[in-house]
Amino acid sequence: MIIKSVVIIAFILIIISLGSALYHLVNHKTQEQSEKTVKALTFRITLSLILFIFLFIAVATGVFKPHGLGEKIHAQVPTQSVGIK
Repeated sequence: MIIKSVVIIAFILIIISLGSALYHLVNHKTQEQSEKTVKALTFRITLSLILFIFLFIAVATGVFKPHGLGEKIHAQVPTQSVGIK
């Protein structure tokens, strides 16, 4: 449950940062606004990388176990084809 909360909070922060960058991009009137846009986008990229690394480590260590489509793909047993004699 803690991992899901961390991921949700990270996604919310990423969206807020993206919205902030968009706001500063639209109001691009001064050099200061341009720097704010760059800082917001840099924060978003950094947060996205940290989230990706966190999820990778959580799955690799077994703390977080993926479910759904990925689990079904890996659980399939190869079927043998029946040949005509």
